[in-house]
Amino acid sequence: MAYLLLLPTLVLLALVVGFPLVLSAWQSLMQSGQGIDPATGLIIKGDTFVGLDNYIDAVTGTGAGAGFWNAFWNTTLFTVVGVSIETVLGVAMALIMAKAMRATGLVRASILIPWAIPTVVSALMWQLIFDANGIANRLLDYQVLWTTEGWQAKAAVLIADIWKTAPYIGLLTLAGLQTIDKQVYEAATVDGANRWQTFWRITLPLVRPVLVVAVLFRLLDAMRMFDLPYVLLGTLDSGQTLSMLATDAAAKTNFGAASAYSMVLFAYICLVAFLFIKLLGADVIGDQNRPPRKRRVPRRLRTTSEGSMP
Repeated sequence: MAYLLLLPTLVLLALVVGFPLVLSAWQSLMQSGQGIDPATGLIIKGDTFVGLDNYIDAVTGTGAGAGFWNAFWNTTLFTVVGVSIETVLGVAMALIMAKAMRATGLVRASILIPWAIPTVVSALMWQLIFDANGIANRLLDYQVLWTTEGWQAKAAVLIADIWKTAPYIGLLTLAGLQTIDKQVYEAATVDGANRWQTFWRITLPLVRPVLVVAVLFRLLDAMRMFDLPYVLLGTLDSGQTLSMLATDAAAKTNFGAASAYSMVLFAYICLVAFLFIKLLGADVIGDQNRPPRKRRVPRRLRTTSEGSMP
């Protein structure tokens, strides 16, 4: 019965997710018609099966895959640095929002406003802030060309992304903090624990299951980042991610290379998610609190009296 009830959802996922995934994997082994056929002198049309050539070009950085490693390392940089800082800030925001103080609703609403703003609107706002005559340079009292090639472009993407998505981790962490019984803190106070000890030995361990899942979801979202760097920096190499590289290749009708980049990104995300769940034990399906399943005793081993089972 359970499988029958899940069947409509599984069919829908197969059509919406499974079929495009298989189609992309097949398209990544093809190459769009390019150049002129030497036998006929006509432009080659249609797709040609090239096997793993698109993946080889990406790894070796030749042909259409010239910008692959730049996009790969940019994606990794934005993910690792951005999510690490967002986690620290998100936990700090959650601790602030969890405090019972005056204007609690106003504080929570103000912290969550950046996350509620659409990404494109946020990117346009930061584009004005990072303008040569924008407020960022005025506050620094130094002229920085934020939206040009270089480290400053990467910093601009990180600052804008951290500002927008740190409240997301803070919101989920706040939900975990509100499930902690206050008697635990009262017992820690009686035992003489200070605030630092209370945070590391009580708050963080108890909120860890929620925090790990929040960081995992944020990791998966950061690895497929597209709209923020695209609107903020355009097509600069310093802000190009794998999603942007695949979109650029598709815009040039190089669908084989675009599909190859997409499949590499898909495999990269799956690997990170697998390692994250295995190493940190992220409970993404809620199995940790489920009672253990009783093993069924075969009929031939059942007895009518206790203690007589071999």
